[in-house]
Amino acid sequence: MEPKFKQVTRKDVARLAGVSETVVSYVINNNRYVDKEKRHRVEEAVRQLNYRPNSIARALKGKSSNQIIFIADQIVTEHFSLLVNELDQCAYGLGYMVSLCSNRNTEQFVNEIIGRRPDGLLISSVSFPQTFIQRFVDANIPVVLLENRDYSQVKGAGRIDNGLYEGARECVQYLGGLGRRDILYIDRYSARGNFSNMDDLRYRGFVHQMQESGYCPDPVSRIITGCASPEQLAQRVREYLRSGRPVNAIFGRNDKVACIAMQAAQAEGKRIPQDIAVIGFDNSSLGQYVAPPLTSMEIPRAEIARIAVDMLKTMIEQGQVPEPVRVSTRLICRASTAVE
Repeated sequence: MEPKFKQVTRKDVARLAGVSETVVSYVINNNRYVDKEKRHRVEEAVRQLNYRPNSIARALKGKSSNQIIFIADQIVTEHFSLLVNELDQCAYGLGYMVSLCSNRNTEQFVNEIIGRRPDGLLISSVSFPQTFIQRFVDANIPVVLLENRDYSQVKGAGRIDNGLYEGARECVQYLGGLGRRDILYIDRYSARGNFSNMDDLRYRGFVHQMQESGYCPDPVSRIITGCASPEQLAQRVREYLRSGRPVNAIFGRNDKVACIAMQAAQAEGKRIPQDIAVIGFDNSSLGQYVAPPLTSMEIPRAEIARIAVDMLKTMIEQGQVPEPVRVSTRLICRASTAVE
């Protein structure tokens, strides 16, 4: 016996409209161009069948998902774990759940996020295309950017300046004040080929401060980048030190790469910090338990989480984009830069 109420599916709509299910998805989510005639057929089939996918039904009824999705580059790092913990505490009290999601730089990923209709998105990524972020904004999803790179091409999103640019400049200034001007910058490693350039605010801060301080006319020549693994990164550091080029300080883009570089330098017989001072970024627990303990620039995660959730709340409830906010980093000095 046929069920009394048969649920209409996307396949039914596609069959009636004479198009593929993918085309139906594009029309429903309004996230891809579809020929005018095909769009009309799909819309007519939706009306005839009274088709209501969950996301659209929720939107029509004025309901929300109570979900905030946080899109990040590497979801397994301590920095993002701690930040998500702070975000969860802030958001939960307002009735929202936070989901951490690793970015996937594909059209399918963007379409899936838009189809889920989260109440808001937080994005912290050096590799996620700005055109994809703009798609989220254009789909009327509130977006807040935690700025670790130049997002000038994105319009209509909330912005939090994490202080990374000024923090990187302060790291160079601090090392220079110790008489360490031959500074080697260690970029992230990535199996997917996502490396830094001048859009990355830490990278940019290093380059600008090295130039302005007169330490190096071509700071890019003092950057190790393009490594696919920790092992390759360590090897590149060792090769650089063996080349005879002067190095009396290492600045890691994060604590992990700083620790990898420090161990590579120690393997080459370099004393830390007597021969080479080492500084990291993020102030993770990893840096506190290496030998010697790592000097690092701390990012104010609790403050960032509070501001981000407040921004999203304003955007969700009032439909307004708040003014950009800037926070400041804080240098934590330890034995990796302090000569007794």
